[in-house]
Amino acid sequence: MRFALPFAAVAAVVAMMPQPLPAQPKGAKAGPAFDQAPFGKMPDGTAVTGFTLVNRNGVTVQAIEYGAIVTSIRVPDKDGKLADVALGFDKLEDYLKGHPYFGSNAGRSANRIAKGKFSIDGKEYTLATNNGPNHLHGGKAGFDKKLWRGEPFLGATGPGVKFTYRSPDKEEGYPGNLSVTMSYTLTDNNELVVDYRATTDQPTLCNLAHHSYFNLAGHDSGDILGHQFQAMAKNYTPADDTLIPTGKIAPVAGTPFDFTAPKAIGKDLKAAGGDPVGYDLNFVLDKGASDRPELAARVTEPKTGRTLEVYSTEPGLQFYTGNFLDGTNVGRGGAVYRQYGAFCLEPQKFPDSVNKPEWKDKSNPVLRPGETYRQTTVYKFGVAR
Repeated sequence: MRFALPFAAVAAVVAMMPQPLPAQPKGAKAGPAFDQAPFGKMPDGTAVTGFTLVNRNGVTVQAIEYGAIVTSIRVPDKDGKLADVALGFDKLEDYLKGHPYFGSNAGRSANRIAKGKFSIDGKEYTLATNNGPNHLHGGKAGFDKKLWRGEPFLGATGPGVKFTYRSPDKEEGYPGNLSVTMSYTLTDNNELVVDYRATTDQPTLCNLAHHSYFNLAGHDSGDILGHQFQAMAKNYTPADDTLIPTGKIAPVAGTPFDFTAPKAIGKDLKAAGGDPVGYDLNFVLDKGASDRPELAARVTEPKTGRTLEVYSTEPGLQFYTGNFLDGTNVGRGGAVYRQYGAFCLEPQKFPDSVNKPEWKDKSNPVLRPGETYRQTTVYKFGVAR
């Protein structure tokens, strides 16, 4: 299926299984438009569709129904040269074999829950422990491993794709039937807008997060240690050796976690500690939770001039520097993804906040019948001036 505004000149995109989606539509000034094409089959034979979004600037974003995963983001550098800045694979089979959440959406509850246990209204629930002693990103088969239903659209701000999924009661141990709608919209301001909505029929947890891995020099260009990073956060949540927050909120001043001014990611990386060494922490955003997306972080890649600004409605921002990437994942075009080869910026509620009553007013992940979970996060790409 293909749709474009009448005045847009976009050549048709042809993608035959098991080939990947096209790198970008051919032709001159492309978009706004969308295309869809087969992206392989699930083990049971169910077809998986991939979608390509194109804006007026020729920027492209690609996503697939499996995990509602973003597989590719192509944006220009200071000279107008396009490169893919998101880690990902060419084929569905590579996603099915397992990967560290490339381009995925973590849920029902992103990040970690201590010992896989939590209580709502005095009733205790037990989840899978798939990260040492803890529960991570929704469990062994979280939202990143589910087949969503995708539907492309052309909205007022640009082309997009809407994904829907219904998570049944007791899936991965979570109570209640949770109905989730999420969408990606690519605007002519080179923004990827990620929008979530969810409702439930029982009190449950809902804390969703987008988990793309970014390298603004290009997904196949080496490490991100020279990227300049700034977080709009004067505080963070200290954590134990298993990355479960202690419950305290502490200032970043005087620590390796101080990115209140732009700083090279690699400058204090060794001092950040961890096993393996690197950043994997939750920033407490100065703005707190908000109804409209507000600036949370800014990243600049000095050589290409590419920039990324993150805006979100969420109170927290998980910053991760690809510490566990070890070269075993071979991505598009044979790129080998090694340690510190990308960073993640995941707006969300604080990790394990369901077990931290002292955070209830700042970060409450409990969703009840009659309520609607809402989150909007914007990844805005540009070039340094």
